[in-house]
Formats: sequence, structure tokens, C-alpha cells
Amino acid sequence: MNHIHYVESDATHASNFIFDIPQGHHCWLLVITKTPALFWVNGELKKYPPHSAILYQAQQKIYYQACADKYVNNWIRFESDEPFVSKTSLPFGIPFSLDDPDYCHKLFELLVIEHNFNRDYKKSSIDYLLHTLFNKLLESYCHDGFTTQYYDLLRLRAAIQSNPGDHWTVPKMADSLRISPGYLQTIYKKTFGISCIEDVISSRIRLAKEYLFHGSQTITEVAYRCGYQNVEHFCRQFKQVTGYSPRKFQMHTDSFEEFQDVPVIPSKSIDSP
Repeated sequence: MNHIHYVESDATHASNFIFDIPQGHHCWLLVITKTPALFWVNGELKKYPPHSAILYQAQQKIYYQACADKYVNNWIRFESDEPFVSKTSLPFGIPFSLDDPDYCHKLFELLVIEHNFNRDYKKSSIDYLLHTLFNKLLESYCHDGFTTQYYDLLRLRAAIQSNPGDHWTVPKMADSLRISPGYLQTIYKKTFGISCIEDVISSRIRLAKEYLFHGSQTITEVAYRCGYQNVEHFCRQFKQVTGYSPRKFQMHTDSFEEFQDVPVIPSKSIDSP
């Protein structure tokens, strides 16, 4: 059972903000900062950077305050007897850094929406969102290998796979992460086992197969919707990746499943996007 007493995202306070409850709440309190803050930890006041999370259990001393021109945080005060909360391995009253603060912030925004509106599946939606939030907190606290850069790469890959028809280039992708093109290619391949350009091509061909199977567009239209300015180039690349021409694929959609998991041909054997 989970019950939210109050949840707020982007709560903004002045520079003199202080939150001091010596006896603590009667329930759980989770705070995620978006600006630097001072927290009372192990008998002393310590400064922690933005994007820190801290979980307080019931009746635990709570003290934190602003240490900049303003203080901004997300917070939720709630009751729960679910094992993912009651038996969590997260520390109590000790802040830790988040690897993926944007993801957690989106979860808070969704929790605010679900809490404030009475919808048919409000309870189950809150349960799933809260569970997901705690999973993300555990990833940050327990998995040292998950860095901020890792999540930046995940967001880039999600953007590629969601919008493969965009004009993707290595310099453009590198610039979005504020790193050099050479470094991007190295860490992308190391992280996902595929180069960023191979990922673009794979995503485009996967989308093309969907259009060819489900849509009524011509091959020329499919090529342009998937980011190809040259139809011949699209046909050549489609065959390099799948082993079939777009026309043959379109004519044999009854055998579509056999084409679903065709691997991407190594980059040395395939044209650029």
C-alpha cells in the first residue's frame, strides 16, 4: 500500500529557506534537490550539490536549508509498507547523487498529476511510478558504473531511435553531448556495441520495414520519411542490411516475421546514411 500525503515538483524557495523538524514526520519523506543545499548529516551541517536525493524514515530528524540565491527541489511525503520502500537498501538521512536527474524529475511530474486528479487507475499508476522512482534511486546509489554521461548516451540513442529520419551526423550528435566526434564514436560503440552511425542506419531500416509492411506509401515516400534524400541510396542500403530489396520485401509481407531480426551488417560493409 502506498499513500501520498503531498508531492510537489520544482518547489522554489528564497535564500533564507530552512526546513527543520527535529522529531521528523510520521511517514516517509523523499527530497531531490535541483540546487545546492545544506543538510544535517551525522551531527553536522554539510553542503551537497544539486541533484542529490535524500530519504527520511518516520520519526527521523529532518533539517536542510538553502545555501544559494534560491532553493529548488522535488519532494514527496508518503506512507508505504511496500518492500521496495520498507526494505530498501537506500541510506536514511544521507544525501547521494543522482545519475539521471531528468528521468527522476519526469517521474515526479507524473506523480503530481496522478495525485491531483482522480482517475480510474490512480492507485495503480502511483504504485508503478513510485516503484520506478525507487528503482532509479537504487541505480544511482548502488551502481557506480552508471554515470551522467551514460544517461546522456541513452537519451541520444532514444532520440535516434525515436526520430531516425532526422539529419543525423556524428558532429551533430557529438555537439549535443558537448564532446568531440571522435570521443563520441569511441564511447558509443563501447557502451552499446554498435556505432552511432550504425544505430542511425539500423533505426531507419527498422522504420522503413514498418512503413513497407503496414503502410500504403510508395518506396520513394518511405525513403524520404526515413531520412533518405536519394531513393537509390535507400534501396541499396536496405538490401545491404536485410538482404532484400524494398520492393521484394513489400511484395512478401506475408513472410514479414523472418525479416524482423535481420542483424545490421558491419559498418565497413555498409554505406553511410
